[in-house]
Amino acid sequence: MERLKHLILIIVTTWFVLTTGTVGYMFIEGWNFIDSLYMTVITVATVGFGETHTLSSQGHIFTIILIFLGVGFFAYVGGFIVQFAVEGQIKQILESRRLEKSISKLKNHYIICGYGRIGRVLYRQLLSKLTDIVIVEQDITIIHKMEKDGLLYVGGPATEEKNLLKAGIKNAKGLIAVLGTDTDNVFLVLSARQLNPNLYIVARACNESSKKTLKAAGADIVESPYDIGAIRMAQTIIRPTVVNFLDYAFARSRRDIQMEELTVSSKSEITDKTLMESGIRQKFNLIIIAIKKEDGKMIFNPSSHTQLFEGDTIVAIGQSDDLANFEKILNP
Repeated sequence: MERLKHLILIIVTTWFVLTTGTVGYMFIEGWNFIDSLYMTVITVATVGFGETHTLSSQGHIFTIILIFLGVGFFAYVGGFIVQFAVEGQIKQILESRRLEKSISKLKNHYIICGYGRIGRVLYRQLLSKLTDIVIVEQDITIIHKMEKDGLLYVGGPATEEKNLLKAGIKNAKGLIAVLGTDTDNVFLVLSARQLNPNLYIVARACNESSKKTLKAAGADIVESPYDIGAIRMAQTIIRPTVVNFLDYAFARSRRDIQMEELTVSSKSEITDKTLMESGIRQKFNLIIIAIKKEDGKMIFNPSSHTQLFEGDTIVAIGQSDDLANFEKILNP
C-alpha cells in the first residue's frame, strides 16, 4: 500500500507539473498547446534543448521556477526508484537468511523436490503428520506462492547439489523426488544417495521403464501416480465399500476412525509382552491389523499370543484420541 501511494503521488505530481508548465507558457507567452507542452517537457527534463520561441522576461522567470520544480520532481522520483530497488534487495536477502537459518536447525526432516500438482498434494498430506518439511523448487511463480504461504523452501533446481545441501540433506530423514521428468528424478536420486547414504528416498516414475533405473539409482520406493490412480479407479468399481472405508480411515478430518502405524520403543511398557498381556484391545479399544517386524516380515491379523518387541511397527485402527493415547504408551 505504501508503494502504491508513492506511485499515485508520482503520477499526480507529473500531471501537475506538466499542466502547470503548459498552461503557464500558453498564458504568459501566448503559445499554442503543442509548443507549450514541448517547452515544459524539455525544461523539466533539463535536456538542454534550445527554446521553442524567444522568451519574454516573464517567461524567463517562469522557466526558472519550472526548472526548480523539475529538479525537485526528478529527485523525488529517483529517490523512490532507488528506495524501491534497495528495499526489495534487502528484503530478499533477509528472507533468504531467515530461511537458511530455519533449515539449518532441522534434524530428521523431509525434503520434497518439486512443488507441482503432485508435490502440493504430498505436502498437504505430510503436513497432517509432519511439521519439518523443506521444498526445493525452481519455478519463480511457485516460489512467490510459497513465500506468501510461509513455507520452508530452497529456490533453484533440485538436480544441483548445492540446493540439496541448502535443504539440509545431510541431516534429513527422507526425500521425495517428484520432478517433471524421469531423467531429472534419476539424477536427483543419484545425487541424494551420494550425499546421504542413509536417506529414505521415494521417487515418482512417469514411465514403467524408469522404475528399474530409479531403483538402481538408489530409490527405496518407486511409485507411478498413473498406476496408482488407475488401480484406485478400478477398485472403486470392484470393491467400492473397501475403498470407502479406507477413505474414512485415512481422512484426518474424521475422529471416529483412523488407521495409523506406531513403532514400539525400548522404553514402552508393552515391550516383550504378547498382545493379550499388553491389553491394547481392552485399554485403548483398538484393532490390530498387522505387525511389521524389524526384518521386514509382516504378520497380518496377529493372534493374541504374538509377542511385541522393540522396533516392531503396529498397524492399528481406532479413534484418533485412542491412537494418540496408545502412542504415548509406545513412546513414553
